[in-house]
Amino acid sequence: MNRAIGVIINSSKFGKEEETFIKISKKMSIPIIFFNASERISYNKIKKKAKKCGIIYQNTSEAIALEIAKTLEFLGKRVVDPSKVVYNSEDKWMFYVLCKKNKIPVPKTILLSDSINSVKKQLKYFDKWPVVLKRIFGERGTYVDLAKTPKEAMEKIKKLWKAGNERAPIIAQEYIKSNSYRITFIGNKIVQTAIKKSNGWKCTGCYAENFGKFKIYPKLEKTIQKLIRITHIQVGGIDLLKKGNAWKLLEINSEPSFDFFECENEKIVEELFIFLEKEAEKEKILL
Repeated sequence: MNRAIGVIINSSKFGKEEETFIKISKKMSIPIIFFNASERISYNKIKKKAKKCGIIYQNTSEAIALEIAKTLEFLGKRVVDPSKVVYNSEDKWMFYVLCKKNKIPVPKTILLSDSINSVKKQLKYFDKWPVVLKRIFGERGTYVDLAKTPKEAMEKIKKLWKAGNERAPIIAQEYIKSNSYRITFIGNKIVQTAIKKSNGWKCTGCYAENFGKFKIYPKLEKTIQKLIRITHIQVGGIDLLKKGNAWKLLEINSEPSFDFFECENEKIVEELFIFLEKEAEKEKILL
């Protein structure tokens, strides 16, 4: 019997995304096994399912799902993308550092102190108003706010510190008035572009209200390929902004959403399965 593709999810009930995965697995005659972080989790249960899988796709970067991914890696399973790569890519400060080191254009950013008095001095020196405030970890536009004045910044930083279970580090970033541009890639192949538009200041995550497409010219393509190479992400989404005519890379995420355009959803999932098949073959794993 052929080996299955495992998919790590965190869903109390199956939605469109899971249904699409099932539909494509049937179309391509590839069995699929879900590792659902919202269900009862035990080592024995993970181990039993893992034996049937040739390769695992991590479809969510939530903390509980990362623990499942690490368990599967401990059991010797190939996970795309690896837990270490996923964790590092989600750190917004380290993404900025990586881009600066490799001369990739990004919005001006500083890492804020955990002392409110020091933060006041940092923001005064940074002097970018309005300023975007972000916790270093967060997805779909969560733990992100905009401050127009120093006083407002102090209030919103304190609010961000109180959010969640711990005082997470915060970055301050220059605000660039722009639509958000998303590039989705599988391997080193760009499979989708989307312009995310919104009437508010947030266009990323679930805040976008409508979508369009945009063309990628050679200079931007070169930058994108460089970013894919240095982050080691194999399936991901890149968010960009435009400052005048210049591109600024905002962040990169593994486990990207494939549902910007419903008519392309199945095609992209099929591309993903083809890619996973090839990756499994490289490691002499029979799917």
